[in-house]
Amino acid sequence: MRIFVALDIDDAIRQRIACFMEGVQGFAPAARWVRPESMHVTLKFIGEKSEQAVGKIRQALEGIEASAMEIRFRGSGFFPTATAARVFWIGIEAGPELPALAAKVDNKLAFLGIPKEEHAFSPHLTLARAGGRPASPRGHQDDGPNRGFQKLQQKLNAMPAPDFGTITAPAFVLYQSQLSQGGSRYTKLSAFALG
Repeated sequence: MRIFVALDIDDAIRQRIACFMEGVQGFAPAARWVRPESMHVTLKFIGEKSEQAVGKIRQALEGIEASAMEIRFRGSGFFPTATAARVFWIGIEAGPELPALAAKVDNKLAFLGIPKEEHAFSPHLTLARAGGRPASPRGHQDDGPNRGFQKLQQKLNAMPAPDFGTITAPAFVLYQSQLSQGGSRYTKLSAFALG
């Protein structure tokens, strides 16, 4: 199974983001846009694991204690840079609880032999990826100007920063990702309450 750990977003925020996407998709028609029902805040991508390994991962995640946290969805940007844009994202504002939770997940899973993250946690909500090779927030060595998002950037520069609202995340979730022609499909395997 291909799995990852993430925070879900509530339906009101998801609907506001979907309306925003409808208004801007035409400015980047070649991009691969995320389906609104698939949006989530990734804490840790794990990758392919056996069912037995997933059971151990579930047990490890059950041992994480963390507080519920407020998360605000506001602003937007591009990875790795605006001129070499490969990913269009919405910003996430949260207190220290969010990176602390990501670190707890990373540390717990490291005991199971899952490699720790090499880079600092950078919370965001991916909305679209440029066509071509797979996108990376850290970029590629030969990233150069990418015009796929140029018109979208011009549109966004003429608008006030979008603010989609705030949620209190009640839990984090272990998801299964199934790849298909229509894009990835995510299934919740387990949810872990935040106190």
